[in-house]
Amino acid sequence: MARLHAYLNFEGNCEEAFQFYTEVFNAKTLNVTRFGDMPADPNYPVADEDKNKIMNTCIMINEDTMLLGSDCLESFNQKVNFGNSTYVMLDTASADEAKDLYAKLSADSKLMEMELGETFWAEQFASFQDKFGIFWMINFEGSKKMEF
Repeated sequence: MARLHAYLNFEGNCEEAFQFYTEVFNAKTLNVTRFGDMPADPNYPVADEDKNKIMNTCIMINEDTMLLGSDCLESFNQKVNFGNSTYVMLDTASADEAKDLYAKLSADSKLMEMELGETFWAEQFASFQDKFGIFWMINFEGSKKMEF
């Protein structure tokens, strides 16, 4: 069975974002590869100002879930388009975990769609865009757990 992981793209601040996420999730960085680490390829030259940017990094949120990220390089025809077509949804094991993650991830948020609170489908739910432009949902169903 395949596992689902989230891969996030950034406009040059991936390292800062992942330092933040490492603190939020109390996680350890597993890998950091910079564009300057790539073998030289005349078809894909890396500008000096891009060599220290993140090509790939990852942290484990828990034993089954990984969060990965990269800076996008316009010289590689990559462009970040932040939008709400995709959210990273955290389904928490407790209301306290939901409150803790919400407090940390929503600090200095760019957009608050729904503050953490009770809904008809969950004891705790929030929806927002963090300070790096990533959209998150935090959910704790609790006694409102739906059976599928």
